[in-house]
Amino acid sequence: MKVLKMTLGLAAASAMMVACNQNPNNGTTAASATETTAGTPEIVYVNSDSLLANYEYFKDVRSRLQTKAEQKEKDLRTQAESFQKEVQRFQQNAGGMTQQQAQATEQRLMQKQQQLQALQQSSGNELMTEESEEMKKIYDRVEEYLKQLSEEKGYKMVLTYQRGNSAILYGDSTLDVTESVVEALNKTYESEKAEADKKKEEVKKK
Repeated sequence: MKVLKMTLGLAAASAMMVACNQNPNNGTTAASATETTAGTPEIVYVNSDSLLANYEYFKDVRSRLQTKAEQKEKDLRTQAESFQKEVQRFQQNAGGMTQQQAQATEQRLMQKQQQLQALQQSSGNELMTEESEEMKKIYDRVEEYLKQLSEEKGYKMVLTYQRGNSAILYGDSTLDVTESVVEALNKTYESEKAEADKKKEEVKKK
């Protein structure tokens, strides 16, 4: 029986392209970004690979989902091994069974096999659903911050860049705001974690 294997879908996260206050008629591109009168570029970009590699919230989500997937895989493997032992015992003892007993045992084993297959499928679907929900949360977090940043800095558009899989062939490094974005996101996440830990301690004391 194939055992569940779960991997975090990084491809879904690479869709983090956020257009903030975009003017479709301004005719600008990443290679020829215009600047505001204050000298601030109207178009900047974020390296999605670097963002995900350094965003603590994403790393925590990935770790938690991988741990959950490994536990589910372990449980499924244990049940699959137990089922195989039952099949082997049946094969060894089938000669001493009546036809009715053998048919009843075969039917029971077939039903159990179907149940295990259904459990494997449902476990995989559950993990995929949870992963999709978590990636949406990450996207929403990044989008919310980039909108706020764009309002503060006067950016018209924030593009995403991923080496080997991007419409941006070249971007001046001065337009790369990845580091500052990751720093701000991590700072916010650290504050949220500290607040959550504080609330947990207060609940324990009650």
